[in-house]
Amino acid sequence: MKRSEINAALIRAEAMLAQYQWHLPDWAAWGPADHAREPDLAAFLRARQLGWDVTDFGLGDFAAQGLVLFCARNGAQGDPTSLPYAEKLLFVREAQVTPFHAHKVKLEDIIVRGGGNLMVAFSPEGAFDESPVLVDGRAVAAFDGPIRLRPGQGITIPRGMQHSFWGEPGAGDVFVAEVSQCNDDLTDNFFRDPVGRFTAIEEDAAPHRLLWNEDPSGGGLT
Repeated sequence: MKRSEINAALIRAEAMLAQYQWHLPDWAAWGPADHAREPDLAAFLRARQLGWDVTDFGLGDFAAQGLVLFCARNGAQGDPTSLPYAEKLLFVREAQVTPFHAHKVKLEDIIVRGGGNLMVAFSPEGAFDESPVLVDGRAVAAFDGPIRLRPGQGITIPRGMQHSFWGEPGAGDVFVAEVSQCNDDLTDNFFRDPVGRFTAIEEDAAPHRLLWNEDPSGGGLT
């Protein structure tokens, strides 16, 4: 992705936060100088994958297949001394697909906080668990077609279930929350089809915000 495209996606996400009066920690707006001024906190954030994340899954068409996320809370998988949970915000555009993927460690709830409807689909192909899928505590048929989540509704996605989601066309962008066990985007994403979790960046503009996996000293992605 071009840096200018990432910047535009982040500005759009921040506009949604303002619309719903949802406030982030001060480090959500950090630039390289802020990371340099508080190196211990910067290292803490990077170690826990906290902050902004923009990806096109290496497919080169962000509008069609992409996602903007902000991780606000997270522990470390396998570390019993860290937080046992994570909190993320997801900014999903109309018809913008997050490809099928599963997690071996993380059990998660996806909750629509505002905006349009979120469509969630499940695939038996590549799944390694078929535990019940719950929408607000009610079991639903996972493989009978996409499940529509309206604002206020949430879905529990079992470990090992291949799932994909997108904003329902015509209903508007979707403001989504994720609460889960500890998240590790480096090791706990198992895509059904060959895609990349992180995107290569073409530097055609100055960063509006740094992504959590960027080297704040200017060394690029890590």
